[in-house]
Amino acid sequence: MAEHSSFEKLVAEAKKKITEIRPTDAEAKMRSGDAVIVDVREKDEWDEEHISDAIHLSRGTIELDIEEKIPDLNQMIITHCGGGGRSALAAENLQKMGYKNVRSMAGGFKAWKAAGLPMTK
Repeated sequence: MAEHSSFEKLVAEAKKKITEIRPTDAEAKMRSGDAVIVDVREKDEWDEEHISDAIHLSRGTIELDIEEKIPDLNQMIITHCGGGGRSALAAENLQKMGYKNVRSMAGGFKAWKAAGLPMTK
């Protein structure tokens, strides 16, 4: 497996500037209507399995499409990816775009699945 030290450094820097949330807390906030979960994984990952009621905006297009999907800068947005790296980068960029209530789900979809939380295919 290739070493990704530059990516890991980028993610570590992003994580210093964002807030992470546990999968169980993310699920509770989504269920109560207080948050929108945004899946930033690639389409093939989403198609395989994803969180019910999440929105899919891939890491490559989230900055382009977010304002149309979620125009409210105060809406709580919880980003997630497979393991937590891409979602941290996405969360940091959303904050830079003016979104005031952004979280990244710690551990990503792997942690969601490990917690036994609901998902769909």
